[in-house]
Amino acid sequence: MLATGILSVGLHLTAHEVLSRISLVLACAAWLGLAADFAVRLVRERERWWADARRPQSLTAVAATTVLGTRFTLAGRPALAEALLSLAAVLWPLLLVEVVRHWQRRMPGSVFLCCVATQGLAVLGATLAGTEAAAWLAHTALVLFGLGLVLYGFALSRFDLRQVTEGQGDHWVAGGALAISALAGAELLAADGARLYLWNDDDRGVLRFATSALLVLDLAWYAALLVAEAARPRLGYDARRWATVFPLGMTAAAVLSAATALDAPWLRGPGQVLLWIAVAVWVAVAAGAAADVRASLRSTAPR
Repeated sequence: MLATGILSVGLHLTAHEVLSRISLVLACAAWLGLAADFAVRLVRERERWWADARRPQSLTAVAATTVLGTRFTLAGRPALAEALLSLAAVLWPLLLVEVVRHWQRRMPGSVFLCCVATQGLAVLGATLAGTEAAAWLAHTALVLFGLGLVLYGFALSRFDLRQVTEGQGDHWVAGGALAISALAGAELLAADGARLYLWNDDDRGVLRFATSALLVLDLAWYAALLVAEAARPRLGYDARRWATVFPLGMTAAAVLSAATALDAPWLRGPGQVLLWIAVAVWVAVAAGAAADVRASLRSTAPR
């Protein structure tokens, strides 16, 4: 859901509108299914719901909601995006507190979802602020942007670095969290303009530096994780591989957005290459998921 949603954003940024809308439909269908399951468990299995809320993966609900909201903002549906922002903003503090309270040592890459969810709110808030000329929303997004960076530092201190060579897919979120942070910085820069004066020259300089630095760090993680995958291939299907697609797509979206926000059009070429890499990996993971479902059905079929 999260991976498919960010691919829709990236495809929209590169004017592949048909593919973007197909991805959006798939992401919405997955979001509705998970939202229904989320609500049913909250009503009927409250103890299980609270147990799941303590796991870092629960924050995927917030992140996915903000990514869908961002795509609907780009599609010219601000009212729907505002509703999704409100929903994510309600869930975020509840889930974040539960997750952080139950952090342990040597955690997998899912620990970085605390940063991803927070920066997702910053991205959606900044994107809506630019569309709706709402200065308060941009300033709130700036606070969330800073908080997300702080949470990244705490998550990094709990991350088990052995996951780089041993992880089954979610270790890529270590880079994806930096990618969505860079995207948040780019959207904060883009929100400023003729309709909405937000930042003075010093503010813009700091935001430009932060966005550039985050983008470089994200690409460094990307390269390091790619080398680790080549050195120790993990080719078998695992559901956690969807957490690999998300950082790949998010890195592409961050580079494409930074090309405009940082006035660096030369970044569009690399951004498009990264986007098609993410699409190819999405197809491969989807094929693996389909094969896994078929194998499960065969194993349970009556003989």
